[in-house]
Amino acid sequence: QLQLVESGGGLVPPGGSLRLSCAASGSSLNYYDIGWFRQAPGKERERVSCIKGSAGTTNYKDSVMDRFTISRDNAKNTVYLQMNKLKPEDTAVYYCAAARGLFNLCVGGPPGFWGQGTQVTVSS
Repeated sequence: QLQLVESGGGLVPPGGSLRLSCAASGSSLNYYDIGWFRQAPGKERERVSCIKGSAGTTNYKDSVMDRFTISRDNAKNTVYLQMNKLKPEDTAVYYCAAARGLFNLCVGGPPGFWGQGTQVTVSS
């Protein structure tokens, strides 16, 4: 059973940076597409970035394009989300999620596994 644990959240001022980590256990992340999602208070959960397990291709929500970068370290079985130029509207709980490739997570398919989330707060 795949288990995901996020870390790296915190409080940063506008314009700051954070790197979130999603560490996996129980299976290799190579077999899964991994997405980073976020949910702000009173809003629906949204996918902000995704990386495919097979080809390593990535995609991003328009509002984070050129500010966020998703990557994976297969040796550490970990996926990262580097977040730069953070804005107050990026404030949310960030979750990583995984699904086998056939579920097309990166184009809106359902995740099969979720982490517990990590809080990101962008405020001065």
